[in-house]
Amino acid sequence: MTDRTADSATAAGSPAAPGSQRTVLLRGGEVHSPADPFATAMVVERGHIAWVGSEGAADAFAQGVDEVVDLDGALVTPAFTDAHVHTTSAGLALTGLDLSGAASLPEALARVRAYADRRPTDRVLLGHGWDAARWPERRAPRRRELDEATGGRPLYLSRIDAHSAVVTTALLDLVPGVRGAGDEPLTRDDHHQVRRAALAALLPAQRAEAQRAALDRAASLGIGSVHECGGPDISSAEDFTALMELARTRPGPRVFGYWADRDLDRARALGAIGAAGDLFVDGALGSHTACLHAPYADAGHTGTGYLDAHDVAGHVAACTEAGLQAGFHAIGDAAISAVIEGVRAAAEKVGLARVRAARHRVEHAEMMTPAAIAAFADLGLTASVQPAFDALWGGEEGMYADRLGAERARTLNPYAAMLKAGVPLAFGSDAPVTPLDPWGTVRAAAFHRTPEHRISVRAAFAAHTRGGWRALGRDDAGTLVPGAPADYAVWQTAELVVQAPDDRVARWSTDPRSGTPGLPDLTPGAELPVCLATVVGGRQVFVRPQG
Repeated sequence: MTDRTADSATAAGSPAAPGSQRTVLLRGGEVHSPADPFATAMVVERGHIAWVGSEGAADAFAQGVDEVVDLDGALVTPAFTDAHVHTTSAGLALTGLDLSGAASLPEALARVRAYADRRPTDRVLLGHGWDAARWPERRAPRRRELDEATGGRPLYLSRIDAHSAVVTTALLDLVPGVRGAGDEPLTRDDHHQVRRAALAALLPAQRAEAQRAALDRAASLGIGSVHECGGPDISSAEDFTALMELARTRPGPRVFGYWADRDLDRARALGAIGAAGDLFVDGALGSHTACLHAPYADAGHTGTGYLDAHDVAGHVAACTEAGLQAGFHAIGDAAISAVIEGVRAAAEKVGLARVRAARHRVEHAEMMTPAAIAAFADLGLTASVQPAFDALWGGEEGMYADRLGAERARTLNPYAAMLKAGVPLAFGSDAPVTPLDPWGTVRAAAFHRTPEHRISVRAAFAAHTRGGWRALGRDDAGTLVPGAPADYAVWQTAELVVQAPDDRVARWSTDPRSGTPGLPDLTPGAELPVCLATVVGGRQVFVRPQG
């Protein structure tokens, strides 16, 4: 990809020259646009898409633009939107102690010890990603082991699903009233309290470093927008407002903030676009805290419910009347049932049309029954989901099967049925639970471990681009058509194909008469596309270094 411009030292859309005011012609590539399935060129003007079309027609624009970009065969797509991110925690996993790759308990403890040695001045050590279900020892680190590994310093280590944690004695000493249950991981209120204390100990410079690292990683992966899911049980108001300010003052992905609080005035004061995100109705399957109708296969209980249908109804009605999005974290089937019952009660109070128009959200929505899917469609609920969960935990030998048994596990994350019923999907990562990885996320949905839940690459791509914007209430973005915001990414990739679970659909879609634009081959094992540049609002926020 090369530039030909009167000021070649200034990249299109860079802060040095307001890119949103420049007119740029991109040509000589493949432009993924419903406006023209065979497009090879695109014009960006004043931060929006002005034109999409053929190479021959591009000649008419070449003399009237500020810059011409030769794509050299590269693919241009809408930028991805990650609809569920915890930015600071994701950045801490990138810059700090990440245990997701630890293959055993001794390896995890060795990583803790090495990290503590490297960070002698940190007031609290923070780490994430341990998963005892994948270790030979099949148990979490014990407190005395962590005390020894850290030399008695405060340490907080969240499980991979972020719904439980192990800590050192020194951290517990900082949180009066929380002593934990022996060596068992902390859950529920105890976990929320120690997490708040640990994150509150971050120095402003550490927090800013983590937030910059996460946003830079997102931009390098072609992500143009993230939905930050904050809240009083997740991070802090200071963390949330610092991220919003960073996003306003520094080139990078757009950040749309959700604050998971039933205090609507507080959410508004913090600049949130919704009192939504991780407003917990339950916990997570891995931590045995997702709320189920029937007991876990490997535990004699049904998990934990934090909010009931009455709580949900009150919040949805209040948000609808206030013009805010409501939203809930709900994973288990009992939690999802509580959300549906509550939203129905709210609709009876304020009107179904108003509830549907608000596009309230449900995060994760993993244990979806056919009745729940029908209810989501009827109530206009957006399912903000994470296909990488299935890639990580699905299958006959995965964590889902351990927790629920193979038969129940096979029902999880039924994306095909949800799309068929008309449930809007918005894809995300829940980073740091799973990494920022948009093409990997699309692959996970298209090659779901349960074949009947698979969707086409095209549908998955739409859920990870346009779906995130629709979840915000914006139908004019996330696609490369005239008038849309100029949020796009440029990719180095192999030949474009059409992939769908039904081979008949795939064959029909490859016929030129169908006008179906292709996408990269995401067959497992194939190399994923490499992001060459990311542009947000006409400003370049990432360019891959050459060489």
